[in-house]
Amino acid sequence: MVEKNFVNVFILGGGFMLIFTSFQTLGNIEQTIIDSIKKDLPSFTGDGYTSLAIIYAALSLSNWVTPSVLSAIGPRLAMTIGAITYCLFMASFFLPHVALLYGCSIVLGAGAALIWTGQGMYLSQCSNSQTISRNSGVFWAMLQLSMFFGNLLVFFTFQGKTHIDEQTRNVVFSALIAVGIIGLVMLACLRHPATDRDAPVEVTSPVRPKEAFLNAVRLFRTKRMLLLCITFVYTGLSLSFFSGVYGSSIGFTNAIGTSAKQFVGLNGVFIGVGEVLGGVAFGLLGTKLTGRCGRDPVVIVGGVLHLASYFLIYLNLPNAAPFGNTDAVSYIQPPSAVAAMACSFLLGLGDACFNTQCYSMLGGVFKNEPAEAFSIFKFTQSVAAAASFVYSSYCGLHAQLIILVVLGILGTISFCLVEFAVKKERPALEREYEK
Repeated sequence: MVEKNFVNVFILGGGFMLIFTSFQTLGNIEQTIIDSIKKDLPSFTGDGYTSLAIIYAALSLSNWVTPSVLSAIGPRLAMTIGAITYCLFMASFFLPHVALLYGCSIVLGAGAALIWTGQGMYLSQCSNSQTISRNSGVFWAMLQLSMFFGNLLVFFTFQGKTHIDEQTRNVVFSALIAVGIIGLVMLACLRHPATDRDAPVEVTSPVRPKEAFLNAVRLFRTKRMLLLCITFVYTGLSLSFFSGVYGSSIGFTNAIGTSAKQFVGLNGVFIGVGEVLGGVAFGLLGTKLTGRCGRDPVVIVGGVLHLASYFLIYLNLPNAAPFGNTDAVSYIQPPSAVAAMACSFLLGLGDACFNTQCYSMLGGVFKNEPAEAFSIFKFTQSVAAAASFVYSSYCGLHAQLIILVVLGILGTISFCLVEFAVKKERPALEREYEK
């Protein structure tokens, strides 16, 4: 019989898949959509990159509060509240107004802290040292299926369009909100994690809110966590790049052809293919590999894949691509849509390498402090993502790629140093490797 906690992980992954089918699709096209709204409504002065920066800034600040909140309400209610904020943010696009856009961005940032820290805590509660890698891989693969469906909708609805009219926008928004609400219902129906004897129990933290906050501060200051934070910063920079900047850059490159806007959606699909394959390969099928060799080879592979994609993007897309429609070209003339989609795939596959191993590390090594560990992960990742969306409005594509290369190398090295220390210690309670 399938263990109850494994079913819990499937329900968790399904809920996140649906919610982020909506949000990741919207994030991928937000700047493109807002550019079209401005043409229809000149009084609207909102900016997609600024909205995303506000979201991640609010998320980073809220992460210091979420351990205390989770100690009071638990991870299941926290995820439900967080999911509601995602639906509210998407609904705000029906009424384009700068104050509403940025206000809902702040609310979403706070909600995202709840949903992600709650997810990490709940996943940890549903896992043990033998199942954390498997469960992390299942969750990650299901989550990244979200990259397919919404972006396929965008691919077909944006077909042949150089301007996204109001009717088309509303069709996309309506579909995304409906899917997000179904995901919200799934998260609201999550069951209590089961004990080792498969007896359902109500899992609550004995730690008081103030103690949870102090524990998070203490954990953040440890050498091991500070090293991991370099990796977390890199995952935040790469996340903001491929989820917001890269797709818009493809759509703004006129030399790709009249189908450039269409490729914004297809870009998300190829990122999703890489993410899902990486989740399956390194989260599930790679369990024996990590058992023999550790997590570091997977992260090194991810780093190499990302470096290769950055180099190809540098050759393929013009420096001015993130700022708006441009006729400029780079070294590959004309820019290749095939190369752009290949880079999307590599970005997704490399991201899966990093994130599955970060989840495995946090859920295994920091099993006794899951809320604190995952809140620190999301804090550092979100600070980096917010900073990235801020400088994306001012830095050309090539400067952004240089930043990613430098932090990618440093993040890979720092993760490996922590993994080497963990393998050297190999305490019985933290060992997750299967012989």
